[in-house]
Amino acid sequence: MNRLSKETSPYLLQHAHNPVDWYPWGEEALSRARAEDKPILVSIGYAACHWCHVMERESFENEDTARFMNEHFINIKIDREERPDLDHIYMDAVQAITGSGGWPLNVFLTPEGRPFYGGTYFPPRAISNRASWTDVLSAIAASFREKRAEIEQQAEALTRHVATANAFGVGSSGASAAEDPDELFTRARLRQIYDQLIGTADRQEGGFGGAPKFPQTFSIQFLLHYYHFTGEAAALEHVCLSLDKMICGGIYDQIGGGFARYSTDREWLAPHFEKMLYDNALLIIVLSEAYQLTKKEIYRNTIDQTMDFLRRELYNGQGAWYAALDADSEGEEGKFYVWDKVEIDAVLGEDASGFNAWYGVTGEGNWEGKNILTRTVPGRLDSGEEWTKWEDARRRLLEYRSGRVRPALDDKILLGWNALMTTACCKAYGALGNEKYREWAIANMEFCLQHLQGKDIYYFYHSYNAGKAKFPAFLDDYASLTGALLQLQEVTGNTEYLIKAKEVMEFVVENFSDGDTGMFFFTHRDQQDLILRKTEVYDGATPSGNSLMAFNLAYMGTIFNESSWTERAVRMATAVQRPVTLYPGSFGIWATLFQAFTYIIPEIVITATSPGKIRKEFLGHFIPYRVFQSTGEKNTQFPLLSGRPVEDLPSIFLCENYTCQLPVNEVSTLIRLLENVQKFRG
Repeated sequence: MNRLSKETSPYLLQHAHNPVDWYPWGEEALSRARAEDKPILVSIGYAACHWCHVMERESFENEDTARFMNEHFINIKIDREERPDLDHIYMDAVQAITGSGGWPLNVFLTPEGRPFYGGTYFPPRAISNRASWTDVLSAIAASFREKRAEIEQQAEALTRHVATANAFGVGSSGASAAEDPDELFTRARLRQIYDQLIGTADRQEGGFGGAPKFPQTFSIQFLLHYYHFTGEAAALEHVCLSLDKMICGGIYDQIGGGFARYSTDREWLAPHFEKMLYDNALLIIVLSEAYQLTKKEIYRNTIDQTMDFLRRELYNGQGAWYAALDADSEGEEGKFYVWDKVEIDAVLGEDASGFNAWYGVTGEGNWEGKNILTRTVPGRLDSGEEWTKWEDARRRLLEYRSGRVRPALDDKILLGWNALMTTACCKAYGALGNEKYREWAIANMEFCLQHLQGKDIYYFYHSYNAGKAKFPAFLDDYASLTGALLQLQEVTGNTEYLIKAKEVMEFVVENFSDGDTGMFFFTHRDQQDLILRKTEVYDGATPSGNSLMAFNLAYMGTIFNESSWTERAVRMATAVQRPVTLYPGSFGIWATLFQAFTYIIPEIVITATSPGKIRKEFLGHFIPYRVFQSTGEKNTQFPLLSGRPVEDLPSIFLCENYTCQLPVNEVSTLIRLLENVQKFRG
């Protein structure tokens, strides 16, 4: 066993028995590299990564390969989900070198930690245009001995590049530009963003671009909001096409619920079978909004089935959610999820024929001789009757499948991903009115506050496993946590969540602010184990911490009458106006923020001695962006609540800049009023 045996990360523990003398990232490994003047190999992956497993079997478990690695390198293993800060830095370096990235990520560093070469998966023997792992190791070792000056120059140049990579030209001049919001946030700009985004849409199979195809929930959400505000039919059509195709495809687990990370093909048939908590949380959020707008039963059913999957397979029993399920079982990708027709026939008996027709099951299979279940009957996707008809068959097949060897569970608990799940539970509660989803959200936040909140300078921690909270929380963690607290106050009316959100916001402003740009750094100012601090603005698989913080600042600026927060949110959006307009698919959260800023943002308050019922009715409506509070008692602490009467009969106030119309008593009346006030600024 190597040093990784003392770690808590499931990914690092997977490598604890390798003959490679792995170190976790830390001063022990870095000091040894400096003392022995050896290059560092950093290998980054995650527990659910298929190709990470492949490279481990082929190379890291090979005695001869390990012997060479141990002799010539200081070898460090990193779980990218535990240390996204390191992953961002070294991924940017590899993308600069090779033009692409992915995992496993293998990058070579000088003893000072600066990158000079890297790549992703390397095979044990050279194939096509890809060098073998042993060839790469030999070449790097020789170059480090014989061409040290060139390596140092490469490392210096790469480090300079990484410092600005993914900042997309954000600078002090752009961030502080005093542009008039009425000129910046306009219908014309939104139309540009929409045209750019819809131009990349796959109008036959849904989604955006070709294979491999990711859900891109942020882009779908932008189109959903765009339809709400403009009535652009093509926007809603593509939202529904995209969601329907995913739900009916192999990327969705038709038996057990839940979405895989992405599809390897254009048609959503063959997924990369790993299931991540964040993907499912983000899809629940957009499905909840789609259901509010369309009332399509397929979205309700998918939310419920996915929530059941998460509770069954990623819940820790104490309020929190685990990170992921592996793609592989028994050494084969997808083996747990695919079917032989004879299996289904045996389990379902006389029901098999109809089930097979509905889910596309054949003797030949549709993927490597097996069947990935899909829904194949066009025009009947919204049939609640069909969904119910096969409920018992799905239950029997799920029970049968549970006897198979399960994919490995990555049981670490990540603050940011759990906060996204809190938000998803709140959104699902709002859309469907299911009380248990609100209870799950409350329990999740209680776990995070109890187990991931620290007592030192870092305030919160990023990861929790085996009873230990580890690593200072990153900007994404704090941004998602703040957003989750805001959602919780909406569904509960509990202002303690707002007080906590303000506390978190003030901490982030103090410790993460980039004074030159107005944005936020990814890491805390006192974190010492990095070669540089990065500012990330790109919305990738998860939202950028900066885009979420801009949303939070705008919302909380109104809640607490902190105009500096609102102004900072506008400055942040101003700083990324060009890339958002030209590349909205990579800036989906930012694009949605632009949309919010383009319209009058309504302020809505509900008061009543027992506001729960009318609050629940209000939350069932699709209102893309608004500031909302409710209370059952008089409150002078918050500007929107101050001076509001609290009586048995509910009062609903619609306000703008704290100036309110006369209260109404019914949600339906409020919705009619909103149609008149949600207009463009200019």
